[in-house]
Amino acid sequence: MIDIQSLGSSSAGNAYRISDGHTVLLLEAGFSYKSIQRALNFRMTDIAGCLITHEHGDHSRAAADIMRAGIPVYTSRGTADALGLAGHRLCAVVVLEPFTLGTWTIMGFGVEHDAAEPLGWLLANQDGDKLLFLTDSYYCRYKFQGLTHIMIECNYSIDIVNRRVLAGELHPVQKKRLLRSHFSLEHVKEFLKANDTRNVEEIWLLHLSDGNSDAERFKREIQETTGALVRVADR
Repeated sequence: MIDIQSLGSSSAGNAYRISDGHTVLLLEAGFSYKSIQRALNFRMTDIAGCLITHEHGDHSRAAADIMRAGIPVYTSRGTADALGLAGHRLCAVVVLEPFTLGTWTIMGFGVEHDAAEPLGWLLANQDGDKLLFLTDSYYCRYKFQGLTHIMIECNYSIDIVNRRVLAGELHPVQKKRLLRSHFSLEHVKEFLKANDTRNVEEIWLLHLSDGNSDAERFKREIQETTGALVRVADR
């Protein structure tokens, strides 16, 4: 049984506590270390490791402080170099090479984003649960079998973006960057239809845009697409 806690999921910061009842992980560290401490009731010694997808501050802000606190950080070499991370608490992940962290077997895979070497994560535990974590990407070339939990970015819907551009609320340059850096509602639907979701128990929608999303609509449409329980991560 996987327990997921969102500490925050927006352009202001992203971080999630994940536990299988044995090993606790932190996915992303996009807030100050003190903020993460408070959100976790100062139980930082419970954290076996922190996985970071890429170097943008809303995903990596506390990385160096987390390492100083004695918690290993797992990320790609490209991300580590972009952040200036080094030392024995840094664990450089090689794409598609699984590693073990407590009761989890974890594999990083490449995604498309405007960052040095961004990753998505596939995590499996000893109880047969399999979690996919995919954020800040506009395309995923991989397909996955046997997933039980999915945490996936659902940043915007193209019809909302187009409407805001026509109304002069969103600059076309911002639209262009959005389309080349983030997963939309339409992307999520296509991705879910292309993957094996028969065993999926829970889907978390992450990183919804303040102006370009509709939480209730997104939740409803993904539930209709999959039949799974859908949650929208706290912003």
